[in-house]
Amino acid sequence: MRSTSTFSILFWQYAQRADANNEAGLYVRISLNGQKANISLKKKIDINRWDSKKQRAKGSNTSSKLINEYLEEVKTDLFQLYRELKSNGSFISVEKIKSCYLGENKKAYYLSDVFNFHNTTNREKLASKTLCHYRTNQKYILEFVREQFGKSDYPLYELNYSFLLQFESYLRTYQPRKHYRKRIANNAVMKHIQRFRKQIKLAIELEWIQNDPFIRFKPSMEKRQREFLNQDELQKIIQLKPHCERLDIVKDLFLFSCHTGISYGDIVNLKARNIEIGIDGNKWISAKRNKNGNLYELPLLDISLELINKYLGHPKTKLLNTLFPRISNQKLNSYLKEVADLCGIKKNLTFHMARHTFATTVTLSNGVPIETVSKMLGHTKLATTQIYARVLKKKISEDMLKLRNKLRNEKVKEIIK
Repeated sequence: MRSTSTFSILFWQYAQRADANNEAGLYVRISLNGQKANISLKKKIDINRWDSKKQRAKGSNTSSKLINEYLEEVKTDLFQLYRELKSNGSFISVEKIKSCYLGENKKAYYLSDVFNFHNTTNREKLASKTLCHYRTNQKYILEFVREQFGKSDYPLYELNYSFLLQFESYLRTYQPRKHYRKRIANNAVMKHIQRFRKQIKLAIELEWIQNDPFIRFKPSMEKRQREFLNQDELQKIIQLKPHCERLDIVKDLFLFSCHTGISYGDIVNLKARNIEIGIDGNKWISAKRNKNGNLYELPLLDISLELINKYLGHPKTKLLNTLFPRISNQKLNSYLKEVADLCGIKKNLTFHMARHTFATTVTLSNGVPIETVSKMLGHTKLATTQIYARVLKKKISEDMLKLRNKLRNEKVKEIIK
């Protein structure tokens, strides 16, 4: 990586292509850090009147003076263009200088341009957390550009397959500086590549870039088994009697999610107005997901109603006008480790595990159809629910037992006939 740029200008004549009048075209060659580009000046001069050492026309006649004055103007313009690009902190290449000089690239779009456009146009469309993920993605990309190319930005027209492979490699070896000690896992790397791809697709649709650098890139997601609590583990948490209010609140928030499938970000925003009387005459929760704005509606189980009633009039819920006291997601997950220890649960207990538990242990394993579970979780695609909700061996055994009994009964009926 170079710390300084070496820029130079050379004028030359293409003598090998002299015409019948013994005249050949003049060119200027710009060089930057070993890269070169030639620009035709659209002017010709007799090859005997060109001084290759001085890079100027020979003689003091009017024709030679005009050519030499023109060459000085070209030199001044090119150096001025280089200095402007450098002072702006822009990514500089000989092709960009050439393009700008010829007026072919009146507006060169960069990564920062598409990032800013994406964030501005999606500010009201995307959830704040989703937009935060994109900003983190953009931060990683620009950090990569600084480390790999020594620039603060990168032109869209220079993106290619090699850039993507290098960025992927950079992410796999990236060491987060603050909250996390581990490197970025494969699926998280692929998620960053997918977010990058969506933003470049936007640039293509805006006609800011002609070629799709992702056309040959194939993401490779690894199938992961998502953790959830079985019935015995869930029962241990239900029966836990915490020694302090802090853990009692954490336990209750977790159990409410286990029996509703509502995520942390949505639970802490629930208010009394989100409780409605459903078509069955019972109390339901009706709200929109913070993540994507999708509506979710679900009837409340007895344990969920008990937890809501428990915090009616609680000082923290009265202050914020919410159904439950608020705890930061980071502290919540930290306190859940204490809950797991008290219950003797060896799994890495996180709040999102409650959502998996609702989909598997509480609903699917008790015969609730996956379509119903999907609607309650607020998913738009059934495939998304299938990631969360797996069919347990117990459920498979029960279903096959029903089938076995049904076939036996049909066989008995056939024999009787």
